[in-house]
Amino acid sequence: MNHLQKSNAGDHTPHGPPVILRHDLPASFVLFLISIPLSLGIAHATGAPLMAGIISAVVGGVVVGAISGAPLQISGPGTGLVVIVAGLVAQFGWAATAAITLAAGALQLALGLTGISRLVMSLSPAVVHGMLAGIGISIAVGQLVVVLGGTALSSVPGNLALLPGELASSQIGSLLVGAVAIAALLLWPRVPRASLVPAPLVAVGAATLVASVLKLDVARVDLPESHALVFPQMPQGSVGAVTAAIVTVALVASMESLLSAVATDRLHDGPRARLDKELIAQGTGNVLAGALGGLPISGGLARSSTNVAAGAKTRYSAILQGVWIAVAVLAFPAVLELIPLAALAGVLLVVGMKLVSVDRMRTLWRHREFLVYAATVLGVVLFGLLEGVVAGLAIALLRALYRLTHCSVRVEGNRVSVRGSLVFLGVGRLVRELRQLPLGGQVVLELHIDYLDHASYEAINDWREGYERLGGQVRVDEVHDTWYDRANQGKPGRRKTLPGPLPRWFAPWSHWQGEPSSVSLPAQRSSAESDPMILGMHEFELRSAPLVRPFLHELALRGQRPQQLFITCADSRVVPNLITTSGPGDLFCVRNIGNLVPMASADDRSVGAAIEFAVEVLNVGSIVVCGHSDCGAMKALVNGSAAPGTHLHSWLRNAEPSLIRFHAPTSPGCADLPVADRLAVANVAQQLDNLLGYPSVREAIAAGTLALKGMYFDISNARVYLVDPDRNGLEPVPSPA
Repeated sequence: MNHLQKSNAGDHTPHGPPVILRHDLPASFVLFLISIPLSLGIAHATGAPLMAGIISAVVGGVVVGAISGAPLQISGPGTGLVVIVAGLVAQFGWAATAAITLAAGALQLALGLTGISRLVMSLSPAVVHGMLAGIGISIAVGQLVVVLGGTALSSVPGNLALLPGELASSQIGSLLVGAVAIAALLLWPRVPRASLVPAPLVAVGAATLVASVLKLDVARVDLPESHALVFPQMPQGSVGAVTAAIVTVALVASMESLLSAVATDRLHDGPRARLDKELIAQGTGNVLAGALGGLPISGGLARSSTNVAAGAKTRYSAILQGVWIAVAVLAFPAVLELIPLAALAGVLLVVGMKLVSVDRMRTLWRHREFLVYAATVLGVVLFGLLEGVVAGLAIALLRALYRLTHCSVRVEGNRVSVRGSLVFLGVGRLVRELRQLPLGGQVVLELHIDYLDHASYEAINDWREGYERLGGQVRVDEVHDTWYDRANQGKPGRRKTLPGPLPRWFAPWSHWQGEPSSVSLPAQRSSAESDPMILGMHEFELRSAPLVRPFLHELALRGQRPQQLFITCADSRVVPNLITTSGPGDLFCVRNIGNLVPMASADDRSVGAAIEFAVEVLNVGSIVVCGHSDCGAMKALVNGSAAPGTHLHSWLRNAEPSLIRFHAPTSPGCADLPVADRLAVANVAQQLDNLLGYPSVREAIAAGTLALKGMYFDISNARVYLVDPDRNGLEPVPSPA
């Protein structure tokens, strides 16, 4: 039998020189090779000095990396900020943009100290991905102009207007260099073992080589001397415009960083990101970058995912890549100045298009969120980032309001079923449906609602009183809550609720059959209608059958294909489908007194027949034996209370090996259990051994197609445990990987 494996998900990778040299140092070189072309390309796309991109890459690596709350996230010039920064440079100039970056960093610091960072998790994913897609399209269109030899504007409509002229008079050299960079970036990942060299480096290297060999007359990188750095200056403009710029940079940079940190967490098994600390680190980086004349900084998922894929384990990969960038710029500037600007534009064009994910569109379409996504994309592309996000948020809020207040009304004969939240917005439709019912009948108004406002209550009550005055009869049947009944009593509910603590579909008959209807029909119930079984059947036909009918119809067509044979006690308190969260067709069940599996040589054949049918015909993947606390059969074994000569005494002889096993040393996890419950655990372990006496079971286990599992259900605490048959012990159910 397989034993439980202990989870080590919470273990942290130890830090130290061996880890840094083995994992982080190689990863830092990969990041360095990616960051150089990306940083230069982003700087060129914004119209900022190229050195600004390098400054931000160094600060993002060394400073932000050192204090980051997400150790494996890589920060640098923000791709999602390209359009915003380009607009700021055009409006205020570069020196003022640096000051705006500094102020935005200070705002990020303040936000980080307030603990507000987790609010980003409540933002609609459709808006976030729409924002990124809009930014990607904006980047791609602008860089296409550069590839064609022109100078990009700060708006997408402006760049689209330039394209016909640039296509007609495109510079062959620039177009060739850009095409080589784009082709290399797209084709390189298909080359075997291509991951050893980053695609952006190959793209820029190939385009630079083509430009040098063919001696093409194209614009190239021009790095200023270090003493020519541009330092921040106070922006000239209205207070409102400057404030809006600061807030926009801070919010977009924060959003991009925090979302990237959360996404990066899904790529590795190390410590989870501390979002408040990460926001403080990003703010510190932007304050320093702005003071030195650098671009706004944010965490980037592309670089972060590369960092994880390269094997990084600690924050030192980010720090070291910042060091390598600084060394390269200071020691080898002449090499960087060989790079054509069209090559960087080609890299950024592909990066921008990758922000537009077709798979993400399909997912949002399936979840009916595509309208929010499309509105955000169009808003960002046509009007600007802030306007696009506001448009997306507005539509998302309207859709959420519609969903929260929408109710469905279904009329079947004399039964009207209402589901959802019943508020004034849905009253008109409900009343229209109710007024179409024939007068003088007996109507059941079935409310499956989680909220009822006063307007809806008044509308229902007015219709009911009018219907009854004309000779009809109305019963209001509330399924999950008592909104209508409480309103009738002058005690209306004030907020939305979840279904009650014991929904009817699994509560005992005695729990819900005594509930009075809000308004009862005068007809007297017959004796059959007061029988719990009859009432339960009626409840199934009324509420459960419509929900499970499609599944049962499919099972009826293709036959049963259960995953498990579930052997458990006949005790009425043990409900297999409830404790395993399974449904029709999942479990092939055998229930008997004491969940016993007689030896294969025993006279009883019923359990053996079920085992053979499940293994040989149904091909189940596992057999589960489930015992439980407070078991009457185990108490009878302990007390010897089964009278000799009775069927019960004869049946319990099959549990005598369990008594022998029970007297073995007490196992961990069972010492505090009552004697009968400890015997129940030992009994499960013994029945698992008994299963091995069946040839079909042994053969299936040997073939690797069948597994045996033991379970124990603690009724009073509603807890399920796994049984370790080797130790007769209990183990907690492990969390899914």
